[in-house]
Amino acid sequence: MPLIPAGSLQLETERFGPADAPAILLIQGLGTPLTRWPLSLCERLVAEGFQVIRFDNRDIGLSTQLDSLGLPDLMGFFQGRRPPNPLYTLADMAADSIALLDALQIDKAHIVGASMGGMIAQLLAGLYPDRCRSLTSIMSSSGNPMLPPPTPAALQALFAPLPPGKDEASMVADWVRRQQVLMSPAYPTPEAELKAMFMAEYRRSFHPQGVARQLAALLTGGDRRSLLATIQAPTVVLHGEADPLIPVACGQDTAASIAGAELRTISGMGHDFPTALMPEFAAAILAAARRAA
Repeated sequence: MPLIPAGSLQLETERFGPADAPAILLIQGLGTPLTRWPLSLCERLVAEGFQVIRFDNRDIGLSTQLDSLGLPDLMGFFQGRRPPNPLYTLADMAADSIALLDALQIDKAHIVGASMGGMIAQLLAGLYPDRCRSLTSIMSSSGNPMLPPPTPAALQALFAPLPPGKDEASMVADWVRRQQVLMSPAYPTPEAELKAMFMAEYRRSFHPQGVARQLAALLTGGDRRSLLATIQAPTVVLHGEADPLIPVACGQDTAASIAGAELRTISGMGHDFPTALMPEFAAAILAAARRAA
């Protein structure tokens, strides 16, 4: 599909399945394009009678880049001087999803988010309850400040500086190293597949300034537990028991904060989208959707 006007932005969007079928909206995480939602997952959901929508968030992929906003002071945050100055918020990104649904003339959708996308999905379900049929929060967190942090290796994978040259070969090799820290130990993705994925992502769009702005929004997202307590949509929380970036306790806390939420954890799953686990991802999304039905 072409870029979809969504409020003041244009969001690169792909839509699968019949337009009159119940909609599932997939929201990706920090610096992650729509293509990271595997086609096999989209096809499974379409086969179950749904239409599936995946899109690039603002500032990533082929959607609107907000360079006119400048850059947040992440260095001050890393040096412990001050929190970063967010140039927009996760709530703004949730509003983007609502604007996209409006543009597609979809009144209500099953909302699915992964990692930072899970945080955005939680905000959508809490702030716009009339637009959310069900919620599936995947490898995400409630924002509770008392939850355990990432492992040191995962923190390094997230925050380490980019290679100086930022050329394709250097960036792909760097992304592969980072992803190998985060990926599922029981379901490892072969290095050749990682290289091919990151090469395609680099060639599609490489814009680290947008990732910096998204990161500032994530780091200042705050504690969502009081909002989660208001969510009435059927909810499934899916989390990997071996997640080094957002530990499984974060998923447990998310589920505990939403009345009636179902928690599903997967042994040996880290912070990624292993092909072998797409049936489990689909099952979690469908469980929430069927409860709504």
